[in-house]
Amino acid sequence: MKIVQPKPFTFEGGERAVLLLHGFTGNSADVRMLGRFLETKGYTCHAPIYKGHGVPPEELVHTGPEDWWQDVMNAYQFLRDRGHENIAVAGLSLGGVFSLKLGYTVPIKGIVPMCAPMYIKSEEVMYQGILEYAREYKKREGKTTEQIEEEMITFQETPMKTLKALQNLISDVRHSIDMIYAPTFVVQARHDHMINTDSANIIYNEVESTNKQIKWYEESGHVITLDKERDQIHEDVYQFLETLDW
Repeated sequence: MKIVQPKPFTFEGGERAVLLLHGFTGNSADVRMLGRFLETKGYTCHAPIYKGHGVPPEELVHTGPEDWWQDVMNAYQFLRDRGHENIAVAGLSLGGVFSLKLGYTVPIKGIVPMCAPMYIKSEEVMYQGILEYAREYKKREGKTTEQIEEEMITFQETPMKTLKALQNLISDVRHSIDMIYAPTFVVQARHDHMINTDSANIIYNEVESTNKQIKWYEESGHVITLDKERDQIHEDVYQFLETLDW
């Protein structure tokens, strides 16, 4: 069975623009519902897909944070080129890390990091996550168990050299968030087992914004944008965006 590859999206809603960023091993579907909701409220939303994401996992291992950051910068420029001078950003997980990095790199109206990690996992733990992702992707393709195991053996022979770079990215951003002055709304799921949830407190405490909020969602897990409280998150992100100086 051929998987339909997810695509970047642009929902035209108005002059105010929001850049939506997905997580590591995720794709634009992570933030699509949020984008559709904000579109109805008059916001233009654009979500890229990072290189090596939303495609067979064999392609992921040949990409890294530099490629993905370039995709984020291209997406920001895409909105600028379409005449959007005022841009906010909301990102899930790795996308949240990138949203913070944007906050001290380019002019940003407001930042919504959602379940963004500030603690470094070991390369081994990160690699296990990639193996799970690869196995799940192959299952969705409808491959047999034998076929999957055979392909996984080959997959594991390809070194994933970018995990160290991913650790460095998170570390660099953590040490730079005190350069963020844009309004920030920190979103964190209470049942997030993918990251150390204290990351949310670090972000909230260390950004220099005078307009900053933090909210914990008691019923949600890591992919908070697709979980039980997503409707509440849509509303909260919208309310935050409405407080910004557009």
